Parts: sequence; C-alpha cells; structure tokens
Amino acid sequence: MSFTYISAAEAASFIKDGDILGLSGFTPAGTPKAVTMGLAKIAEEEHRNGRPFQVSLLTGASTGDSCDGVLTRAQAIRYRAPYTTNSDFRKAVNNGEIAYNDIHLSQVAQEIRYGFLGKIRVAIVEACEVTPDGKIYLTAAGGITPTVCNQADHIIVELNSAHSKNMMGLHDVYEPLDPPYRREIPIYKPNDRIGQPYVQVDPKKIIGIVETNLKDEARAFAEADPVTDKIGQNVADFLAADMRRGIIPASFLPLQSGVGNIANAVLGALGRDKTIPAFQMYTEVIQDSVIDLMREGRIKFGSTCSLSVTNECLDSIYDDMDFFRDKLVLRPSEISNHPEVARRLGIVSINTAIEADIYGNINSTHITGTKMMNGIGGSGDFTRNAYISIFTCPSIAKGGKISSIVPMVSHHDHNEHSVNIVITEQGVADLRGKSPKQRAEAIIENCAHPDYKQLLWDYLKLAGNKNQTPHFMQAALGMHVALSEKGDMREVNWADYTK
Repeated sequence: MSFTYISAAEAASFIKDGDILGLSGFTPAGTPKAVTMGLAKIAEEEHRNGRPFQVSLLTGASTGDSCDGVLTRAQAIRYRAPYTTNSDFRKAVNNGEIAYNDIHLSQVAQEIRYGFLGKIRVAIVEACEVTPDGKIYLTAAGGITPTVCNQADHIIVELNSAHSKNMMGLHDVYEPLDPPYRREIPIYKPNDRIGQPYVQVDPKKIIGIVETNLKDEARAFAEADPVTDKIGQNVADFLAADMRRGIIPASFLPLQSGVGNIANAVLGALGRDKTIPAFQMYTEVIQDSVIDLMREGRIKFGSTCSLSVTNECLDSIYDDMDFFRDKLVLRPSEISNHPEVARRLGIVSINTAIEADIYGNINSTHITGTKMMNGIGGSGDFTRNAYISIFTCPSIAKGGKISSIVPMVSHHDHNEHSVNIVITEQGVADLRGKSPKQRAEAIIENCAHPDYKQLLWDYLKLAGNKNQTPHFMQAALGMHVALSEKGDMREVNWADYTK
C-alpha cells in the first residue's frame, strides 16, 4: 500500500490529551525528534488557552532533549517510564510534577504486553526505511519498538535521512511469546541471530510518514581523569588476575558495561591489557570506546540495544559498514537485557554506583535516598544474573564532602546477595564467599577513601559484633545526616548517637 506523507505538526495533531505514547529508541539513539517537538507546541498552545494537555510516555530508555526536554518544559508529560537522563525532566520529577516509574529495562516491553502500563494509542517510531508491506527498518537502537508497534492502535513513522540505509540488516528483531507459551531465548553466543532485520507491522496502522533529517542527540562524555583511569585499571587488573587463576576461562567471557566516563575508562584499560584476549560484548549500550576497540581488533563482536555513540562515530560506522556488519547486532531491549541470556552466556557485568554500603548493598539511582538521578536502567537485569557482577565508583564526591562508601545506603537498588565486586580508585573488594562482617572489612579496607576509612571502622565498632549484619540503627544514616546538616559527611560524630 502507499503511505501518506505528513508534516510533524500534522502528525502531532493526531495525538490527544491523555494518550499513552510508545516511542522507539534507547538512550538518545533512534528516538523520535520531530513529532515530539510538534507535540510540545500543541501542549503549550492548549495550556495558553486554559485547556489540559498531557500524555504518558513509554520508551526503551532515555531520549534526547527534543523529546524528554521539550515535553517537560511544555508541561506535557503526565507519566513516564522507564530510564531518563534529561536534566529538566529530572528536576520536574524531583519537584513532584511528573509521575515517574523506574522499571528494569528488560521488563518494560513485557509489562506493556501484560497490560500493566495501559493501552498505547500511538507509537512514534524512527526508521531509515519503511516498505509498502509494513517492514520498518530501525535506526541506531532497538528499544521496545516491536512491542509498541504491535500494541499501538496507530503508528507514526519518522523517516530520518540522517541515518544511512546501510543500517538495514544490522537489527535482529525478536519478540518472545508471553507466558504460558514462552520458550527459551535461543541465543547461545553473542553473535547469534534469532529474528528478522525489521519490525513487521500491519501497514494499515501507519497513519503517516514524517520525513526528517535530524541527527541523534548523542552525549559526549568527558575525557578520562586520574580517578577514572585508576578505576579502569583496577577493573582490568582484577579480571586479568581472575583469568590467571582460572576463575574466568582463558578465552574470556562476554562483557556488559554501563554508560559514562567510568565505563569508557574500564574499556580503555581492558583494551590496553594484552594479557586479556580479544573479547565479545553482550550489552545494552555501545559507546565510542567500543567502536575504537573493534577497529583495533580488541573487541571481536558487540551485541547491543543501542549505538549510543557520537554522531561522528555513527557516521564512520555507516561509512565502513563492510567492516562492521559482521561485528555488530542491535536487539530489542528485552532481548539485549534478558536475564536468561545473561545467565547462559556468563556475562561479566560492570556498572556504576552512586554509593555502596559496607556490606555490599548498592544505590544506583537516588541522591541522598530521595532525589532521582537517572534510574536503574539495565544494571539490575545484568547484576542479578552475571557470572561476576562488578560495581564501580569514585570513593568520594563533591571534593571529599561525600563518601561513596557509607554504613548503609540511603536507597537500595542492588542487594548484597547480587553484588560480587566493589571497585573504587582506592582498590578492589572481592565479596565472593564472604560473610557480611568479612565484606565490611574488605570494603572499608580496600575501597574507602583515606578521609573516611577510620570513620567507617569506628561505625563498625559502634555497630558491635553480635548480629549477622551489625548495624547501630540510630546512626546508620549518620553520614547522610551530617551532609544534610553540615554539608560534609566527615562532620559526623558517632558519639552523638550514643548519648
């Protein structure tokens, strides 16, 4: 069939107050840009005229400013799930202006299919090509696109010429059956393909094609510094040592790595360590550093949900697709992050913590326990099912006023039962096989900053030695109280809690 070509404003006008929208993309890669900007203008006009206008957004992960940013500033978002990184959105969430649901990324698509998140009226999908019989070829990310297309009443396609048609064939689109009919996910190696290179939809659901030429709103990360370099080297040294001990096979294991400066530093250190063989990745996000290591022959293959790379890097991939075509595959997020596959492949997961407590519990989402940072993302999907689960963070923040190692985390995302290794620039705490008290000793001795080490030993002494997991509950968040009242965790005085 032939499709109707419409403007972004015409497409946005089809969306009504109260609609639930499903969006393509994962991180700013592959997300809609034109229709959401048009929608923000409609919301602003409706609000000027005293009429309500808000929608709910279901996405693969974060989006760019042309989605989360403009819609937040237009006060057009009622509800949003899951992960996001936009600063305006974050402020609105922490001000109580948007209902935000932080969901494990592997679960979003199935929760939509299960009916947990409501009925999607409109899916907005970015594509590099769409065929008359309803084959949608995605751009730089998989996300939850197959599910939102299947579940939505209507589909709007942003046909974005900024993405090369060379992308066609890089995706592996597979949507599992729901219980009680679900079968195993038949991925046994990171480079296995199990689906189709496109999203197949009923072409009658496509209400319009919006032609665009808009680059992804990629985030560039800061250059490595001595702290992130040291964290990266500590990770590489630890993994190399585990390989020498025979804990990790000599052929190595697939890696999952989170997003950001520390992740780049870790990958850089692994690339430089020639005692570690060239390895594969089974992860949710690939950054520029991975592409560089592929060109150097240090990474053999990358299975991902998103090419969350700079536009310059993405263009270089498109220009050199003959090299990358057999080295990359993009999957929907419920497959890239699937716990079953992570457990089967023996993934080594490396994610970033906001804070870790002395027993190995991790807070990866909330500042001082109440203010949302970005969300849990896929870290829980991988941590709970990893062959080895690693969390990294600098030992201090804000010039030393905050310790990342605390007696008790102020918000709890990953529990001690799932966390194997904690690494800061100070060193490595191997928690495997250790009791809670032994974990506390390892974390304080190896990971805490010198400014805080004695304070943490003093807390442990205060907590006593009688219980399985010693805590002096009145003082467990004492360092956070000192930060709130005095602006510096070092100002905690444990004696104040024993009077």
